[in-house]
Amino acid sequence: MTAPGAPRQRPGFLARMMLLHLAVVILVVALCGGVYGWLTYERLGRDAEHQALSIARAVAATDDVRAGVAELVETGPEALDPDVLARGSLQSSAEEVRRRTDSLFVVITDDTGLRLSHPNPEQLGRPVSTDPTEALAGREVTSQERGTLGHSARAKVPVYAPGTDAAVVGAVSVGISREDVLASLRQDITPVAATAVGALGLGAAASAAIARRLKRLTLGLEPEEIVTLAQDQEAVLRGVDEGVIGVSPEHRITVVNAEAGRLLGIVDPDRLVGERLGDTGLPASFAALLAAATPESPAIEQVIGPRVLILSARAVRPTRAPQRRLRSPLRGAPELGTDAPELGWVVLVRDRTELQSLTRQLDAVGALSTALRAQRHEFANRLHTISGLLAIGDAEEARRYVSEVTETGPLSYPAERAELLRDPYLQAFVGAKSVEAAERGVSLRIGADTLVRGRITDPQDVTTVIGSLVDNAVRAAVQGAAEEHWVEVELLDDWTGGEGTLHLVVADSGDGLPVEDPEPIFAQGWSTAVPPGAAPPGTVPAGASGTSGGTAFGALPDVHGQGFGLSLSRELARRRGGDVWVADPGRHGGPGAVFCARLPGTVVRDSGADVRGERSAGRSGGAG
Repeated sequence: MTAPGAPRQRPGFLARMMLLHLAVVILVVALCGGVYGWLTYERLGRDAEHQALSIARAVAATDDVRAGVAELVETGPEALDPDVLARGSLQSSAEEVRRRTDSLFVVITDDTGLRLSHPNPEQLGRPVSTDPTEALAGREVTSQERGTLGHSARAKVPVYAPGTDAAVVGAVSVGISREDVLASLRQDITPVAATAVGALGLGAAASAAIARRLKRLTLGLEPEEIVTLAQDQEAVLRGVDEGVIGVSPEHRITVVNAEAGRLLGIVDPDRLVGERLGDTGLPASFAALLAAATPESPAIEQVIGPRVLILSARAVRPTRAPQRRLRSPLRGAPELGTDAPELGWVVLVRDRTELQSLTRQLDAVGALSTALRAQRHEFANRLHTISGLLAIGDAEEARRYVSEVTETGPLSYPAERAELLRDPYLQAFVGAKSVEAAERGVSLRIGADTLVRGRITDPQDVTTVIGSLVDNAVRAAVQGAAEEHWVEVELLDDWTGGEGTLHLVVADSGDGLPVEDPEPIFAQGWSTAVPPGAAPPGTVPAGASGTSGGTAFGALPDVHGQGFGLSLSRELARRRGGDVWVADPGRHGGPGAVFCARLPGTVVRDSGADVRGERSAGRSGGAG
């Protein structure tokens, strides 16, 4: 019950729409019925006038009436006594016609308009209540007027003297009662009224059906709520930093924001709206993602173009949904049951490429930090050595020791021939990888023909490709059948065509590739670390560590995040105009596979590096 003083609750939009629709139907039906009734009444009135005219003509043409009227006109006013007229032949003839035709009156007048017959004898000899001028002038006239007997449709015709059609001696006036007209109208209007009632019922049923349909289509929301939702949707789609794709229950794209288009490489995202998911050119993993969409389903990680993307899907169901319905299979839409979303799905697309780049940078920074700590410790030891030599007065030995330190470099790694790497990024990153390899019993060495005279300009892409290939090679070496486990990395740079290109070769002591055709290993999700059938490509849970692809043989248990390294590395290289390929698939028992990479635009010339590189290349040995 509404509290006193509280504002009355306004009917909902759907209720108002239904009432408005009903009001329009009622108004239209009433208007049409009223117009039809009025037109029918006018037609019946005209019919009554014509009927009265016919009766009046018949009476006026009778010889007895013409003779009787002419006789009374000739005798003078004294013959117009009401008692005499009541007993006269004109009164009896007029009353007989009136009764026979169910007319309201049949009145005969003389040439001055005095009544010679009338249904009411008291009116005999008196002037008629309506103007008889037209009839006495020899003209027939019809009208609907009110007289002494009430409203009627009447006709007046002249009465001519016997034997002539020129001398008017009187007039005949015949009236049809309005009640008779209305009675005829009621008979004619009854079917119309029944039709109007039926139309109102049909309109009410249609209004109710339209209201229910609108309620289903709008999910019971009011217009203000729909406007708010539209504004919120626009704000979310344009304001978030994540890609958003809406998919209807019929697997048709309903919305794609600009960020989703950018991440997926779609030039015009709006053109996908309305298209079926399978016809948009989006990866096939989208359909599988929607099929497995639950509140607990994990996101998947997939390489699309040059990016590593995280895809997640959620089913959308209304909070105030009307009774659920099944969509007809004839419309090409799957039937919706209790587990299918009524509103479809929302797919979120997030970019993980920058995160991986930052991870690689952090790896390089961490390796460099470790190198600096080791350098500080080594410098401290060497300073102590020099200080001791000077303290005992052996200056010559101190100079020789300083010369050796200058030539061999300040830092040592487990990597063999690490002094061939002069670029700080390469030195730190490969050195860190050699430490990790050494912990797994693998010797990481730098190829004797390594010569990098320039300076690395894009350490993110370079460390991503090197890290992926080296990680795969270390895994292959660990699992290989050879007694000695090793990985060899060789790097060269050149400036053919004026562009600095870094060439990379990675070999290992593993058992080679487990496939004859090396191309499939560059597909997303391919990895011998994840056995076939254990997880389909592109369904690696988001947040898994590592980005290495599969070049190792054998399956490692509980390995996650595999299957993207080679695909991403090749994508990064090809985006620069380079490539990653297999030079030698290897053989069982070793040596293993040999991978090559070409990375254009990743090095620039470094003056003085040529001399240092040549001196280092000619020097044997190394830290380690």
